[in-house]
Amino acid sequence: MSSSFTRYAVLLFASLLGATACNAKASPAASVPAPIFDAPRAAAAGQQTAVISGGCFWGIQAVFQHVKGVISATSGYSGGSAKNAEYEIVSTGDTGHAESVQIVYDPAQITYGELLRVFFSVAHDPTQLNRQGPDQGTQYRSSIFYSSDEQKRIAEAYITQLDKAGVFPSPIVTKVVPLQAFYPAESYHQNYAALHPNQPYIMFNDAPKVERLRQEFPDLYTGK
Repeated sequence: MSSSFTRYAVLLFASLLGATACNAKASPAASVPAPIFDAPRAAAAGQQTAVISGGCFWGIQAVFQHVKGVISATSGYSGGSAKNAEYEIVSTGDTGHAESVQIVYDPAQITYGELLRVFFSVAHDPTQLNRQGPDQGTQYRSSIFYSSDEQKRIAEAYITQLDKAGVFPSPIVTKVVPLQAFYPAESYHQNYAALHPNQPYIMFNDAPKVERLRQEFPDLYTGK
């Protein structure tokens, strides 16, 4: 069964039940503040990498492709091993993988903490455990895969900051875990939202995330 058909079927089923599946985002009590602890903006252009997961990778990729300073965003898998980094196997929820996105960014234009602010604000709901919107399973868990001690400190400090401030109505369940490896997803998953803007799943789940990015972060939004 194709991935697009599977997600369309899930969306249709949720709609028949009267569920609101148009966005996977908690309703924060206040706007999500900038991180108090963050990496400094780099003095010269360069490239750094962040890996995150929070539901279907189509939407996460679409959001970060529209963030100023992001050089590339690639859909893929993290958390499991190379031997089972294939969509049909990951979809079982038994591989240890999460649908993830690798973000390559210029630290002179955007910081790691600013990327996480977008992640927590508009890209997904960090209070949902092993699900996002109509998608359920450990492969849709919320995770930050850190590749340095600095990334770990920034991510953990930010989660603590947001929880203490009561920004979300429920505690954040996002796990901060070491990055073992990132495996790019199959080619048909790359740029899926941009290539299939009229697909029902994209229209109801992912396009609203990009629109919220435009509205909530006009200084970071790029229409590329």
